[in-house]
Amino acid sequence: MSRSLPELLAPAGSMEALCAAVDAGADAVYFGGENFGARAYAKNFTREEIVEAAALCRAYGVRSYVTLNTLIFDREMREVLQTAAFLENAGVDALIIADMGAAHLISEKIPTMQLHASTQFSGHNADAAAFLAAHGFTRMVTARETSYPDLKALCAASPIEIEAFIHGALCVCHSGQCLFSSVVGGRSGNRGMCAQPCRLPDAEGNYPLSLKDLSMAGRMDKLLDCGVASLKIEGRMKSPTYVHGVTSIYRRLLDERRNADPDETARLAELFSRSGFTTGYFDGKITSAMLGVRRQEDKDAAHAAAPFTGLCKKVPVSVSATLKADTPFTVTVSGAKGSVTATGDIPEVAVRAPLDRAALEKNLLKFGGTAYTPLPPQIDMDEGLILRNAQINATRRAATDAYAALGEREHTVSTDYTPVQRAKTDENERTAVVFRAGNLPTDAAFYDAFDVVFLPLSEYPKATFHKKLGVLLPSVIFESEKEKISADLAAAYARGARAALCGNFGHLAMARAAGFAVHGDFRLNITNQLAADFALANGFESVILSPELTYPRLAAIGGRVRAIVYGRLPLMLLEKCVAKETSSCAACAEDRAELCDRRNVRFPILREAPHRSLLLNSVPTYAADRMPRGGVHFLFTIERADEIMRVLDAYAHGAPPASDFRRIKDRD
Repeated sequence: MSRSLPELLAPAGSMEALCAAVDAGADAVYFGGENFGARAYAKNFTREEIVEAAALCRAYGVRSYVTLNTLIFDREMREVLQTAAFLENAGVDALIIADMGAAHLISEKIPTMQLHASTQFSGHNADAAAFLAAHGFTRMVTARETSYPDLKALCAASPIEIEAFIHGALCVCHSGQCLFSSVVGGRSGNRGMCAQPCRLPDAEGNYPLSLKDLSMAGRMDKLLDCGVASLKIEGRMKSPTYVHGVTSIYRRLLDERRNADPDETARLAELFSRSGFTTGYFDGKITSAMLGVRRQEDKDAAHAAAPFTGLCKKVPVSVSATLKADTPFTVTVSGAKGSVTATGDIPEVAVRAPLDRAALEKNLLKFGGTAYTPLPPQIDMDEGLILRNAQINATRRAATDAYAALGEREHTVSTDYTPVQRAKTDENERTAVVFRAGNLPTDAAFYDAFDVVFLPLSEYPKATFHKKLGVLLPSVIFESEKEKISADLAAAYARGARAALCGNFGHLAMARAAGFAVHGDFRLNITNQLAADFALANGFESVILSPELTYPRLAAIGGRVRAIVYGRLPLMLLEKCVAKETSSCAACAEDRAELCDRRNVRFPILREAPHRSLLLNSVPTYAADRMPRGGVHFLFTIERADEIMRVLDAYAHGAPPASDFRRIKDRD
């Protein structure tokens, strides 16, 4: 790979797909093991296959990355560490990871392993990259929603490598921020089991959440201008034929530093398409044209594609040999990875039929079962000597194996881990979010019920000042938005706000620089004690735990933590406006927009400034009858002031709500 070009990173859902990626010219591949990967329903790799895959990649000079990018529960932490240790010893080049508790543990115990922050980490600005750099990461996979100007600014300011998606399926929700499949269907996307509710029709038979696949083949010039370190193709659920075809085209576009022509674009669509492709996020044109479904003609085109037939690629190497009297026979293999020499036996003086140059050359060229194709060998030999074929072959194999192993690093690995038993939380703080300033109750009893009430930063200027009012930072702050958000934070602080609720590690520095005591929102996806400890040790005053946790898991996490005990959970955070597809701009402005699914269940839609959509659960979570121990958090989204007071009164008396609700689960 030319140093001036970014890495081309291809997916591998199976060993055959990995071979397809290598054959097509990928610089790196990523794949998952049998646990802790965000594609639990891919074929994935056994431990034996991982060892084989890592060795094959090393032989071809291809880097191998393994996904450990699900959220981790406490009881799994030891297994995660052991898995990471196995991967390090197997020679994998990096782990793609999302859980900050697991990442911190792996960084401490296996410092020689490189860490890449998964897109599930929800990193999208340079502050997030700087935070990751300070905690041992070498790369951040940025959000798919990042525009061209924001991506260019991010790459320029980031202290670590930035990886960006260039082709494949698009989640309509910001990665790491989707609870739809988990809360509604019981299959957690953050745990690798997404049921893809976004691909289902609504009550009218439309598909307001289903996006076309991404294809940046026509934007390669701009991508190269951005300075992205790695270009990632999505598709660990895709066939080897898809992997080979897509990777081959992008390899050619990168090498020739150009955009795709119409024939190449058509070929990509034949391999897999959902009504065509989109570059809406990158172009800043987020419209209904981004929507698409898998049509019958798309399927027919894919079925017509010629199948991948196996790994045929060979890597050229130079071979030289020295055969001298009274000196051990040597074979040297040289190539892009470097040069190695293997030493064999001392040749004997031939009594009859000495070894000739042609016979030696024939044995030196026997690379058939390897990744390499040898150039005509250079031979320095004395006449009248003999060395058996077996001795020549053994030395050649030793040199080849040593060359294939070049690039292996020293491993520092410890699996010594004893879970720290934290004292049960003595946190009893009660906090709330109210999404609209106009819904704030004026009753003094409302503020008496809470220690802090958070308003979205954009709503704070609309509210009457109260010393208990804090600010909720936006869920996403791209580079182009940082200046305004920083100014809004300064204005809120000057007005008297002192507490901020923040759901992204990349927003922490900005809030703290403005003077706020920063509390962690549920969007941090904290599902274990180590992640909670990490957040509390790195600037957060307290954290709200993931709403995906059951009662026992909530109770097991100690420290300054809180649980959501009331509220319609935001199921999706979308850059693509949903209200335009399901309702109207007027309904959105009045908080009346909703999505009605195929079962006629209604999900409210809220606008988050400046233009994002929040898709809320159809019913609130409610835990008045069984309050988790420790601090509690209330989430008031569409509730008006009078309804908020009724909820608080019901909680005070342990009464059931007046309408349907969702309970926190007792078990997994």
